[in-house]
Amino acid sequence: MPILDRLAAAFKGGGGSRVPIARHFTSPWFFADGADAPPAYEYNRSVRRAWCDNPVAQRAVRLVSEGIGGAPLAPCADELSGLVTATSAGQSLLETLAAQLLLHGNAYAQVLKGADGRPCELFALRPDRVTPVAGEDGWPTGYTYRVGEKAVHIPLEDESAAPNIVHIRGFSPVDDHHGTGCLSAADPAVALHDAATGWNRALLDNAARPSGALVYDAKDGDTLTAEQFERLKAELAQAYQGMGNAGRPMLLEGGLRWQGLALSPAEMDFAELKAGAARDIALAFGVPPMLLGLPGDNTYANYREANRALWRLTLLPLGAKILGALAEGLALWWPRERLAIDIDRVPELAEDREKLWARVTAADFLSDDEKRRLLGLEVNHDA
Repeated sequence: MPILDRLAAAFKGGGGSRVPIARHFTSPWFFADGADAPPAYEYNRSVRRAWCDNPVAQRAVRLVSEGIGGAPLAPCADELSGLVTATSAGQSLLETLAAQLLLHGNAYAQVLKGADGRPCELFALRPDRVTPVAGEDGWPTGYTYRVGEKAVHIPLEDESAAPNIVHIRGFSPVDDHHGTGCLSAADPAVALHDAATGWNRALLDNAARPSGALVYDAKDGDTLTAEQFERLKAELAQAYQGMGNAGRPMLLEGGLRWQGLALSPAEMDFAELKAGAARDIALAFGVPPMLLGLPGDNTYANYREANRALWRLTLLPLGAKILGALAEGLALWWPRERLAIDIDRVPELAEDREKLWARVTAADFLSDDEKRRLLGLEVNHDA
């Protein structure tokens, strides 16, 4: 019985009428006109601003996604391991899925099958091109992948009830089928950081001086003519603006004097404003600011502690989400296999694992099976 029917049966209105349960959901396809749906997130604009234009956001995403892509995996079936560690369109599959989750909040791995019906490749679809197709019960029955004016419908399952797509998503409190990416929270900080960078560049283009005005002290009611005004403005731009004219002394004559109008960056504490925005970006993507070279952050005693925190707080949870979803989606072919990061082979966690092994080994009151469970190892049931 579909979940919506079960919910509707539990909430009967007067005369046994069915309550419109769909109104309690916020996914856009639950509404006839979309009037009550949340406003659409402008992902394409935000991802270009963050990934293409902002060095802090791009480095934070790369640090996490490349860490996931290069993480050692626990032993599993060779065929399954080959699928997960292969490339997708020339890029590491796990790295691509991790980056898509961070930026978009959703990652779609299409399961391509061979002539024998078994998976032969996992292809990462661009999440901004994927649209779920809802069935009568409100849940997706397939996905539409659009490239330009062309659209391809991909059923949720093939004729043999095998999955065609593995959907991995971050948690979203306002959407039942789409996840929310870290970029959504980092976008305001990215905009602020980009604005600060633009300010610094404009300041440099204007000879590293704050904006100001040339004041003409008129005598006996004399004023500049329109021609004199335009000539003076052109000469000022040509002689004193731009990086090549930085520090060039200004020669004023004829009653002209310079009057500064704007606060200096020091007075505005501008450097701290930009650094604060950069730390907010790092926080949104789960990266210790020290690893991004940001000044003024002494939360971690050294880089070793920062790397350990990155693995514990970001890489391991994200890796478990991605690998767990792939293992669940491929369970039809490998029902007993487990995909996970091999923590014992992560150099940044070697010290923690060494202490854990020592404590567990010294616990004489535990059986061998209990020790293996505490260490995250499989229990030998055949023994």
